[in-house]
Amino acid sequence: MPERVGFISTRFAGTDGVSLESAKWAEVLWQDKHLSYWYAGMLDRADNVSMCIPEAYFGHPENQWINQEVWGKTHRSPIVTRRIHHLAEYLKGTIYDFVREFDISLLIIQNALTIPMHIPLGIALSEFLSETVMPAIAHHHDFYWERTRFQVNNVPDFIDMAFPPRDINLQHVVINQAAREELALRKGLSSILLPNVFDFHTSAKGIDTYNLDVREQMGLEPDDKLILQPTRIVPRKGIESSIALLRRLGDPSCKLIISHAGGDEGSDYPKQIAELAELEGVDVRFWGHRVGEHRQVNGDGEKTYVLHDIYPHADLVMYPSVYEGFGNALLEAFYFQIPIIVNRYPVWVRDIEPKKFKVPLMDGFINKAIVKEARKLLDDEDYKRDIVEHNYKQAKRYYSYPVLQYGLRMLLSNIKYQM
Repeated sequence: MPERVGFISTRFAGTDGVSLESAKWAEVLWQDKHLSYWYAGMLDRADNVSMCIPEAYFGHPENQWINQEVWGKTHRSPIVTRRIHHLAEYLKGTIYDFVREFDISLLIIQNALTIPMHIPLGIALSEFLSETVMPAIAHHHDFYWERTRFQVNNVPDFIDMAFPPRDINLQHVVINQAAREELALRKGLSSILLPNVFDFHTSAKGIDTYNLDVREQMGLEPDDKLILQPTRIVPRKGIESSIALLRRLGDPSCKLIISHAGGDEGSDYPKQIAELAELEGVDVRFWGHRVGEHRQVNGDGEKTYVLHDIYPHADLVMYPSVYEGFGNALLEAFYFQIPIIVNRYPVWVRDIEPKKFKVPLMDGFINKAIVKEARKLLDDEDYKRDIVEHNYKQAKRYYSYPVLQYGLRMLLSNIKYQM
């Protein structure tokens, strides 16, 4: 019997990993006739299948005040405790409303019981599950113990309670093997590993009338080589290595394009990257202001593109990240059949590298072998074609929708068995 699935998170909007992967889950569930509904504090889903509760957004002023009072501090005042409980109680009531309004039979909680960016929502969900014994799946993208900013805090009681909770009717899904082991070690909880996926059975949309002018809008000449780093400008993305590669290539036609803005980790690093690029004589172009969630015209009358408009124009993708929970940009490069250079971040080494992709690999720095390989990928079309076709085939085998469909069917079978 088809389920009426309620997706819950702080945000389902834009191009963040949680929003993208949850949409893929809903698409795969729909193939088996399950209906999806959405609850969050920020939403871009249709109004008739969603409930937007502004207080559930991690950027809501009340939640931001709570976060300022609990992170980086070791003592919690009574008023902070009261305001956490007050907001949690309100949110729990809205979750009850959501379940009643859409007659939800299964909850899929996307990262809201994983990373404590919204403590009251985590508490509300944990209490709701205990009170209703409703079957639920928690999809974990990045745990609090993976982020240094959550290590010093005055809410260990709430973290232990809700991130994630130990609930007999809650199944856990992680996206890499290390997370699976840490969840078992820290919480005594078993989980299922389902990697991020992409629809490799559907051909990529290439260059069309809207994105035809991307290179021109970037100010590139016809013979320029577009080296794309599809990441935010934050330290763990390793942009210094991309700059080092272009410097060592010594080819003025190579232009480094950074597709995203700096995010929520301050402005110091973007300034340092700009200064480093100028010092090294590397042409870096920050294009985050022109890449958005939708194709549209911005306030300055400029066209805004989506990330998938940029990939078809790229000659090479750089992915020198130090850490990734999985690596969506990796799958995107495989999907659009663009060669990619990867730093051997831990999840790559353990989960992805054994799948035998043909990818030039760096171990934290650019060496002669990487420079040589980059030149060959940029200049030898036959070599490049062999590489990207092999990677597409392997990605289709290991990271396509049927892999997710199999895992979701298993999770739903577990629920039927429990009932």
